[in-house]
Amino acid sequence: MELSDYARALAAANQALGDIAARRETFWGNPKYLPFDLVKGVCSLTVSQEDIADAAARLERFRPFIQARFPETEETGGLIESPLRPIPAMQRALEDAWGCPIPGRLCLKMDSHLAVARSVKARGGIYEVLKHGEDLALAAGKLRLTDDYACLAGDDMRDFFHQYTIQVGSTGNLGLSIGISGAALGFQVKVHMSADAKQWKKDLLRAHGVQVLEYRDDYSRAVAEGRKASDADPNSYFVDDERSKDLFLGYAVAAGRLEVQLRQQGIPVDAEHPLLVYIPAGVGGAPGGVTYGLKQVFGDNVHCFFTEPVLCPSVLLGFATGRYEKANVHDFGLSGQTEADGLACASPSGFVTRLDENLVSGCFTVRDQRLYDFMGLLHRAEDILIEPSSCAAFIGPAALNTWLRCQQYREAHGLTDRVMAQSTQICWATGGSLVPDKIWAQYLSHC
Repeated sequence: MELSDYARALAAANQALGDIAARRETFWGNPKYLPFDLVKGVCSLTVSQEDIADAAARLERFRPFIQARFPETEETGGLIESPLRPIPAMQRALEDAWGCPIPGRLCLKMDSHLAVARSVKARGGIYEVLKHGEDLALAAGKLRLTDDYACLAGDDMRDFFHQYTIQVGSTGNLGLSIGISGAALGFQVKVHMSADAKQWKKDLLRAHGVQVLEYRDDYSRAVAEGRKASDADPNSYFVDDERSKDLFLGYAVAAGRLEVQLRQQGIPVDAEHPLLVYIPAGVGGAPGGVTYGLKQVFGDNVHCFFTEPVLCPSVLLGFATGRYEKANVHDFGLSGQTEADGLACASPSGFVTRLDENLVSGCFTVRDQRLYDFMGLLHRAEDILIEPSSCAAFIGPAALNTWLRCQQYREAHGLTDRVMAQSTQICWATGGSLVPDKIWAQYLSHC
């Protein structure tokens, strides 16, 4: 594929964009990154701390329903949350593989093991489904905010919700979260899936009674078709991964919960003990919401980086070109096809790239084979399996101490060797524990 004229000019003028056009791994440091005090007033016009608190309160109200519908959450009383796990053996394995130290404490945020949908999409996707269900039930007089939400698990409420349809476009994990949670409430659910979606994810959705519609084109086509079909049905609601504030809020709630986990583990976060977070990005919704929440909680003491496949770095391009949702990896001669199916989005969310453009520290790109290399290291070192797309996060701590442009970022932001030695680095595992055994065997054969 050839570069477009605008892409060719940008690639010639910017080294990171030149690397992208040449299909090389790279780091792009965000020139629009600003101290949080300078941007929080503007950002709060769209998403405020009160909005995030309201989302957290809604999830609390739904805990009795979640516990009733999903017995796996009984131990947590209906709370859907993932462990924060130190991974020192993986840290040593990365050091050996890259021939350089990985400073500080390395942890894995295991959204790969979130209850119900087993991916980071369980945060935003399930939250938006629950909010829509609550809105409908409140409007119909079938629910009050003071009720025990376990009542929503009754057959009469399932019959009520079955009048309505929820639709979504997805490469996989968002569809799983919408499909599983929507079916649990009683909604009819239709998931429009791109060619990149794995067959096992389609099969799992169908097993939950979800209608799966398949397209030969990429993620953008699936979203467009899903939106069009939903708009034609007055009883249908479309979950819009590219534009949804509710999805964004569901992801943002993760930050306050992470703060509690860090405190429980005795891990400080301040200027002398910074937090560095690496999150795989597809269309940008999940990492964008998590990043926004983290900046609200930790301000300048957290540094958030997105990680994307070499052949599909759409969010990086949305930020770096200033074209937001109009940026497309095809313009840079890239196919957009990657083993990281959950990250195969040719264009990013305009909502997220606009809202987070002053908050994200930078973006990494990573080759597909290295995803499998990281997967193998994690499996052997920690006996943990996560999807290839999740493994994109490990490029961050591995490269931050070695690549020249990463060192320039560290110097510009006071991340000296002494400070980095006291840091906590978190790789955000975005999915994996629903993968069937035979698929794991295929994945591991590449390691």
